[in-house]
Amino acid sequence: MRAVGMILAGGNNNRMRELSRKRAIAAMPIAGSYRAIDFALSNMSNSGIQKVAVLTQYNARSLNEHLSSSKWWDFGRKQGGLFLFPPTVTANNSWWYRGTADAMFQNLDWLKKCHEPYVVIASGDGIYKLDYNKVLEYHIAKRADVTVVCTECQDDEVSRFGVLKMNEDSRIEEFDEKPMVSTSNVISTGIYVIRRRQLIEMLEKCAQEERWDFVKDILIRYKNLKRIFGYKINTYWSNISTVESYYRTNMDFLKPEVRDYFFRQYPQIYTKIDDNPPAKFNPGCLVKNSLISAGCIVNGTIEDSVIFKKVFVGNNCYIKNSIILNDVYIGDNTHIENCVVESRDTIRANSYHCGENGIKIVIEKNERYVI
Repeated sequence: MRAVGMILAGGNNNRMRELSRKRAIAAMPIAGSYRAIDFALSNMSNSGIQKVAVLTQYNARSLNEHLSSSKWWDFGRKQGGLFLFPPTVTANNSWWYRGTADAMFQNLDWLKKCHEPYVVIASGDGIYKLDYNKVLEYHIAKRADVTVVCTECQDDEVSRFGVLKMNEDSRIEEFDEKPMVSTSNVISTGIYVIRRRQLIEMLEKCAQEERWDFVKDILIRYKNLKRIFGYKINTYWSNISTVESYYRTNMDFLKPEVRDYFFRQYPQIYTKIDDNPPAKFNPGCLVKNSLISAGCIVNGTIEDSVIFKKVFVGNNCYIKNSIILNDVYIGDNTHIENCVVESRDTIRANSYHCGENGIKIVIEKNERYVI
């Protein structure tokens, strides 16, 4: 493909509460065996993009471990590959990334050394499947300077996203970043196609003016000067930047049509593989409408839940409408409902956790092994 990829995966916000204290949002576990960034990486690979840069910053250790090899997503070995770009102290710069535009500007040398004419920019917290080739063909056909991939969302979530309005030719005429009130429900998905030389020119001008945000300082400022078009998608797309959206996205994978779309329809979603044994269901356990990952041992009852890798569920446990992250030990006679249990927790026997008004995040660091 005639494009390089850039994935913005350094962000953090307080709306994820305790879940983002030890990992970047792009590293959040999804659907039992995946990480959020797997979807953007798989879309890049499936679209034939062989050179991808991941811009990391906040709590990047878990994300860096996950991205330790490009082989899982089959990026180019000799030409291209997977590049990790954390903020770097240099003779000319000692700043962390001050925004999305600044993150790309600080890695401008990499962009200048690339020879591909286009750049596909994506966020690391989107859950979707998309052929970027179709977006690029649309971008070229419209003779656009920038193409923004957009979709429709529910009215009560519009304030979380950039909201745009297009004319009959799909050219963007209005673009508001996270408005409190909007007459449109068409939102930006955080996926952009732009000519590489155009991007370099815009980033350099932004840096001269000490502007650091790609949306506010490039898309919104240039919407009347540049030909910025929208490419609308109507397939599944979700953003996991809040606890509620993260919970809802994982629960969506309990729907047969969503599982079929992501897991059985071509192209596939790829991830780093752990060598875990299959899940073990001991006599007396009961599982209804749930995802149980490899390495789990189940003794109790699980309903409408997503259980990630290497989870132990004790005797007489009852888990409903919950997400149990990796490597959690749940003691006997425990009741968990409407919760997200943080990874590597040890839940004592006879515990009770229930989210009464919304989703409860459970974090317990009890001693699992006693000599």
